[in-house]
Amino acid sequence: MNTQLRSIAAILLSTALFLIGNGLLGTVTPVRATLEGFGDIVIGLIGSFYYAGFVLGCFAGPRMLARVGHVRTFAVAAGLGAVTPLLQLLVVNEVVWILVRGLFGFAAANLYMVIESWLNETATNETRGRILAAYMTVNFLGLMGGQMLFTTGRATSFALFSLSAIFYAICLIPMGLTRLAQPKPAPVPRLRPLRLFRIAPVGVAGCIAVGFANGAVWTLAPVYAQDHGITRALLAVFMVAFTAGGALFQVPLGRLSDRVDRRYVIAIVSLLAGIAGVALALFGSINSRNALFLVALFGALALPLYGLSVAHANDRLPREMFIEASATLLFLNAFASVLGPTIAALITVHEGSSALFLYTAAVHFALAIFAFARLRVAERPPEETREPYAPVPQATVAALELDPRGPEAPEAEPGR
Repeated sequence: MNTQLRSIAAILLSTALFLIGNGLLGTVTPVRATLEGFGDIVIGLIGSFYYAGFVLGCFAGPRMLARVGHVRTFAVAAGLGAVTPLLQLLVVNEVVWILVRGLFGFAAANLYMVIESWLNETATNETRGRILAAYMTVNFLGLMGGQMLFTTGRATSFALFSLSAIFYAICLIPMGLTRLAQPKPAPVPRLRPLRLFRIAPVGVAGCIAVGFANGAVWTLAPVYAQDHGITRALLAVFMVAFTAGGALFQVPLGRLSDRVDRRYVIAIVSLLAGIAGVALALFGSINSRNALFLVALFGALALPLYGLSVAHANDRLPREMFIEASATLLFLNAFASVLGPTIAALITVHEGSSALFLYTAAVHFALAIFAFARLRVAERPPEETREPYAPVPQATVAALELDPRGPEAPEAEPGR
């Protein structure tokens, strides 16, 4: 395993650099947009176009990989990712920023697809769970590192946008020097959302709800923090607290769901996330310490819901359907993420930034009610069909084959 981790170190380093740039740009963009006088609806559209570009990249990426290969696709995507923050600096215009963030989402999807395809090709059936864990750890640490870099400059200066572009550019270096053989392009699974909803309605509803809620939070939480008087340094900590809360509670909540009907856990966690959202809306402005504690609690409840929903859905399916079902849930989540920021912005423009978390509370309460209702009409899946919980990346379908709950794949050559 140590040899295999060394062989993918370059891929993980490129992942970390890319996510540092992503985390920084995702924080500075809404803050700078607010300072430039962009309205909430425009900021919501900026977030929505990022997710729309990401969805488009997930569909277009496999064709690009098949035509030009992984290294060239990664180079093109990293180049696009480096250009977009510089375009935001050069042209401070609402329409340009909306379109540029869509381009950035397209680039990010292709970077994720190349990275996850390579990790999947390198993994064996025995090591894919540990490689997935390493990848998830790098994801969280890179994202939080980028969020903390927000403290190194002012959103009105060129430095933070340029720094994001630099990280996107240098993520090419480790990947360009890797000696790993290029993987085969991952096949695109068939998507059948209606069939999946009939089999696992709570799992489908959970993934959609997470998209509506978390897509809005990633886009508009920096605006909420700024409006509530949180300083530049603490704004970065605010976003890190949200991310870290989710990272720390993924596994404990997952392990709890292994012991009981996962729908109970989904329902209760959704209910508590709704309460945390109401608390943020009502009491987050009292002082910075209060806001940091509440957003960490909110992240600890809201972020693990996606993995819990995927786990519940797959409890009700044969193992050979794991990749198809997980891909369907991933795309449903992504499409909801496209809509979430704009819907939330339409509310906050009239009710103020605190209404962001009233919106997420409404989403979470609706999911809790639905999950509790399903407990009364459907039995718990048989124990023999349940697989242990595993954290799930919300990126591209290429990572799904890394999940140890999926069907066993033909053995890859270790260290390849």
